[in-house]
Amino acid sequence: MNKLDEIMKENIKEFNYKVGDRVKLHLKVSEGDTERIQVFDGIIMAIRGSGVSRSFTVRKISYGVGVERTFPVNSPKIEKIELVKSNKVRRAKLNYLRKLSGKAARLSEIELVEDAEEANQEMKQQETQVKEANNA
Repeated sequence: MNKLDEIMKENIKEFNYKVGDRVKLHLKVSEGDTERIQVFDGIIMAIRGSGVSRSFTVRKISYGVGVERTFPVNSPKIEKIELVKSNKVRRAKLNYLRKLSGKAARLSEIELVEDAEEANQEMKQQETQVKEANNA
């Protein structure tokens, strides 16, 4: 490994998202002297590149018009990336979504592990409460 790769490794942000995930990107937008955070909510359609030059494309529908933006993973404009839900897809690039609209453009959702664990704990608590009520 050469020195350039070692230097770049320090500057790489962590990106644990995959194609098909619905994310909220909190972007820094500068208007004149002020800077504010704007949210861009959409589905990750493609991920390309590796290392520092890695980028991803996010698509959303705004007032009936499809809007796609490509962001570098290591961009200083990205404040944070928030996972809304994860979808089941069988493609590396979701370009076919451009042709679809309405209900046809939906993707099947994968239940997140954290949500499943919380649901199981709630179910167990309810079962114990029912058992206690029946025994009393």
